[in-house]
Amino acid sequence: MDELSKSTQTAISGMKVQSQRLRLISENLANADSLAQTPEGLPYRRKVMTFKNELDRATGIAQVKVDKVRGDSAEFQRRYDPKHPAADRDGYVLAPNVNPLIEMMDMREAQRSYEANMNVINTSRSLLSRTIEMLR
Repeated sequence: MDELSKSTQTAISGMKVQSQRLRLISENLANADSLAQTPEGLPYRRKVMTFKNELDRATGIAQVKVDKVRGDSAEFQRRYDPKHPAADRDGYVLAPNVNPLIEMMDMREAQRSYEANMNVINTSRSLLSRTIEMLR
């Protein structure tokens, strides 16, 4: 397998994990206001993703993979809402540990990484096309 194909395969794996990351961020944003339903219940816990590099020894291609998806260990927020069914005796309700501003920054970073990988693929294709043209 030539080097251009290897770089394309690596970039494709990067695009796949960034796509998964964008779905996870979307899930976090969709649940940013999901409160517990009972005083003992817990609200939605933000999810975070970690990556790992994997080398396919048969092809020599380095790929990016999702390592883990886990709950963020940050503290839940507390909101004063004594009329909510999940309020404790002091009137506070546990709220998700999702900060929409952080999620939007993470989303932008994932989009930029996706675009960078797309540029690698486009450049590889362009170089391959130029090489073929030169050989004609």
